[in-house]
Amino acid sequence: MSRKGAGGPPAETWGPLLRLFYRHVAAEDVTARSDIDLYGATMSQYKLADERPQGTAAIRVFTPTVDEHGWSADGHTVVEVVTDDMPFLVDSATMMLNEQNREVHMVVHPQILVRRDLTGKLLEVLTDEQQVDRADLPRDISRESWMHLEIGRESSQVQRQEIETALAKVLTDVREAVEDWPRMHAQARAIITDLDERPPPLSLQEIDEAKSLLTWLADDHFTFLGYREYHLETGAGDPDELFLRAVPGTGFGILRSDPDMSDAVGKLPPLVRERAREKTLLVLAKANSKATVHRPVYLDYIGVKWFDASGEVVGERRFLGLFSSAAYTESLTRIPVLRVKAQQVIDRAGFDPHSHTGKALLDVLETYPRDELFQTPIDELVPIAEAVLHTRERRQVRLFVRRDTYGRYLSCLVYLPRDRYTTAVRERIAGILKK
Repeated sequence: MSRKGAGGPPAETWGPLLRLFYRHVAAEDVTARSDIDLYGATMSQYKLADERPQGTAAIRVFTPTVDEHGWSADGHTVVEVVTDDMPFLVDSATMMLNEQNREVHMVVHPQILVRRDLTGKLLEVLTDEQQVDRADLPRDISRESWMHLEIGRESSQVQRQEIETALAKVLTDVREAVEDWPRMHAQARAIITDLDERPPPLSLQEIDEAKSLLTWLADDHFTFLGYREYHLETGAGDPDELFLRAVPGTGFGILRSDPDMSDAVGKLPPLVRERAREKTLLVLAKANSKATVHRPVYLDYIGVKWFDASGEVVGERRFLGLFSSAAYTESLTRIPVLRVKAQQVIDRAGFDPHSHTGKALLDVLETYPRDELFQTPIDELVPIAEAVLHTRERRQVRLFVRRDTYGRYLSCLVYLPRDRYTTAVRERIAGILKK
């Protein structure tokens, strides 16, 4: 379908575009709208796609009305996006809107094949549905995501602009994370090589488990979203003071942009300073910021410490991201670091791993929140795991509270018999903890 002027596609070919635009939308959502509204939404998206420079996203947030635009979206405000097709777009966009307490009423998200000139001007839209799903596209054709999201009516232009600004930031994070994924993946491999060639003064088992964990993470068990390197520096006037300085040019993904120098150096509080100097290789924790890409949870933080020739910690290589669904379903006996931790728990508890009690304790660990297993020090995990084992036997209600290693948050685990768990009980527990 060649482009014929700025008003829209040729009249005789708008039908194929309309079918392509709505081909993955539920039938009831389509039949609930008039032909005029369906056509109007498609043509509005087409006009937004008219010009899009390479590597950018075109975004528009507005409330269409029949009087002004010739169509409406059932009174909803519409969020339109045209950008390069890539993973996490819909998840991240709807996540951002939900974080703003905005209900998403409808999502239209077709993949569209287009031709553009060097300035980003739209030349042609390919409407053959068989072509859209091709993996081997000609070099002059690109696959784009055209997103049409409908949210509750927003009459304030200021609020609509804020939505647009926030969405632009999210889409930039998505793009940078996706573009830099190969670099972050390669960086994990490079760290493994570095640990082989220049092993730190730590036990061979600790080094091997760290290398195995990085290999496991890179094998589709971790969604790499950001990476940066940091140097650990002492204060000029006080050798007990420690500062963590971001190394310019080492950032990838959501950490690609170098921070301002005023933000690039952070003085470490006493507890963090103590942890930073510990002669351990890995740092496994939750970051203090939520992900803007993929899932609305706090980012997982995987750090690999640097050691100098004298065996002192001098820096850190830090990955930010999210464990994949496979990481939560795989047996911990096959997960590096966790398999060692599980064996340590069973050994310290004094159980034969092949006995009934030993197997029951392993089951406690298998069903334990996976993030907590990574982050909880062994000295804290052993008594909690044993207490959970006894709780199961006695049908008790128990609360276990753990302070984060860096003192930033509390982790609360509530155990209760399955037959006592209901939505009402869950909401009451959440309400109590919020207080």
